[in-house]
Amino acid sequence: MVSKIQSSALIGIEASSVLVETSISQGLPSFTIVGLGDIAIQEAKERVRAAIKNSGFTFPPNRLTVNLAPADVKKEGSAYDLPIALGILSSFKKIKINSEEKLFIGELALDGTLRPVSGILATALFAKKNNIKEVFLPESNQKEASLVKGLKIFPVNSLKELFEHFEGKKRLKSFLSEGLLKIPLESDFEIDFGFIKGQECAKRALEIAAAGGHNVLLNGPPGTGKTLLAKALPSILPKMTPQEILEVTKIYSIAGLLPKEKPIIVKRPFRAPHHSASLVSLTGGGQVPRPGEVSLAHRGVLFLDEMPEFPRDILESLRQPLEDGKITVSRAQASFTFPASFTLIASKNPCPCGFLNDPEKECTCSLNQIQRYHKKISGPLLDRIDLHLEVPRIKATKLTSDVAAESSAEIQKRVQKARQIQLERFKNEKNVLLNTEMDIKLLKKYCGLSEKSKRILSSAIDRLRLSPRAYTKVIKVARTIADLNNEEKIKTAPIAEALQYRQGENIS
Repeated sequence: MVSKIQSSALIGIEASSVLVETSISQGLPSFTIVGLGDIAIQEAKERVRAAIKNSGFTFPPNRLTVNLAPADVKKEGSAYDLPIALGILSSFKKIKINSEEKLFIGELALDGTLRPVSGILATALFAKKNNIKEVFLPESNQKEASLVKGLKIFPVNSLKELFEHFEGKKRLKSFLSEGLLKIPLESDFEIDFGFIKGQECAKRALEIAAAGGHNVLLNGPPGTGKTLLAKALPSILPKMTPQEILEVTKIYSIAGLLPKEKPIIVKRPFRAPHHSASLVSLTGGGQVPRPGEVSLAHRGVLFLDEMPEFPRDILESLRQPLEDGKITVSRAQASFTFPASFTLIASKNPCPCGFLNDPEKECTCSLNQIQRYHKKISGPLLDRIDLHLEVPRIKATKLTSDVAAESSAEIQKRVQKARQIQLERFKNEKNVLLNTEMDIKLLKKYCGLSEKSKRILSSAIDRLRLSPRAYTKVIKVARTIADLNNEEKIKTAPIAEALQYRQGENIS
């Protein structure tokens, strides 16, 4: 007899259908799993065998063949334990299960209890999209799956409990998922802009970056607050929309980084990888590719502290995500595309010692050392950064002043308003939420310039030696500044302010 149990496989960050086919036939006792499974799936034979026996059932003394279809798709992980075991029991005990409207997933312990698995949110979204009405999963994964509205979820504690459910002896309790309706959005942050003394120009630039999703390079001597400013940026970012919550939570679920007590990401991510991080850890990859730091920073902030200390190949790998908002990881068997729409905040010193042009400390670096230091960041990468800022030393009068700085809550109100303007502007545009995501077509549609603004830009192109990419970035930044000012048209003042943030590019 052949049984068919519906499950799912993770391909990149999406789930796809897997049909677990189990055949019991006459012959010498054997247990074979085919269908391009990894080591964890091959080891499932021992877990499933022990789980069936320790649940009080007899393991079939026959020839067992399990096929994970489609057979040409690579599969990995322990999530197929439950459907494999259920397929064996349904074939041997001849219990009929209509798998067309049901999906099964979960790892089995040796005693037959279920353990949680990664990627449940992607599986739940797949089930919703493909009209699968009932999802059977480990009890520990039920909160994560309930983020997708309209699914009938059956939390399962053990294999025996599930078998008794289909025998009709003891029905499992189920519930209908409510989605994100009751999820509270957190608003507490460790670092507030009100804690930071001085650096008004940098704060203004970070407000623009938060409003339009623009990338920032902070350049200045050690101890001037570059890292503190970067860490304070999440406190002024707007609250995540339900769609963004699902996007980010799905990435963290697949990476296995969701907190167990609250399996949902409601704060915008802030990722700060060390400069010793590998290329794979930053961009994603592995034998079965998984999201890297650039994807874990999706809809949030990627902070590269002391950017020139990162290896050149790692920095150059940021070109595609900075331009396209996604990154493609290619392997021999397939290519995987992960979302990577983040705001890059990078910091650097003016020179290796950090005190070039400092009015109080003398630079000890040679000219060759300074040139080699700056060459660690390529021109094309610098060109993709919208705002180039000088973060000077803070004077003692500023540090000791009792005048309160503007709080993050006040700045966030303006940022939220500017983001709302952009959401309304791009409501009919596909996959565009922020000004920084506009292409050339949308730039012409939404960023009309006056003749005076064009003359200012034309002069700046020659004076600052701006590339065509830098030219479009200036216009995008000006569009964001106009949104912050609640101005429908881009006037000359936003253009002039946007150009100021390209001045540092030629100093870097």
